[in-house]
Amino acid sequence: MTLKDRITEDMKAAMRARQAERLSTIRMLLAACKQKEVDERIVLDDAAVIGIVDKLIKQRKDSVAAFAQAGRTDLVDKESAEITVLQAYLPQRLGEHEIAAEIERIVTATGATGPGDMGKVMAAAKAKLAGKADMALVSAAVKKALNR
Repeated sequence: MTLKDRITEDMKAAMRARQAERLSTIRMLLAACKQKEVDERIVLDDAAVIGIVDKLIKQRKDSVAAFAQAGRTDLVDKESAEITVLQAYLPQRLGEHEIAAEIERIVTATGATGPGDMGKVMAAAKAKLAGKADMALVSAAVKKALNR
């Protein structure tokens, strides 16, 4: 079963259980997937769906920060609940030590020597770690590795 099929099945289960908030979040995710398929005229694989989930989570985290700063705890709670639902569709994330080890391998493989090679290393890291790690942590690990 593909990830997209699992999301569709979860949507049906949320409908049956009358979980309005969960259903709304899952529908939003499926709409984003469908939009990408229509725009690019492709069928999404699991990696592309994970990329969309990552993007939606990042948007929600940015919203949480903005709403918290504005004192809108009701909206913070709503966005946080959406993040929780979306995170269920992500694979197990790598920890900081695993990310650092992987970045060291990528730096060695690409022959990167300093901060000027960040783009080259990030391109390789994104290809290898997309969906498996938080890209903000990957970026920080690349900066740390290249500034030694």
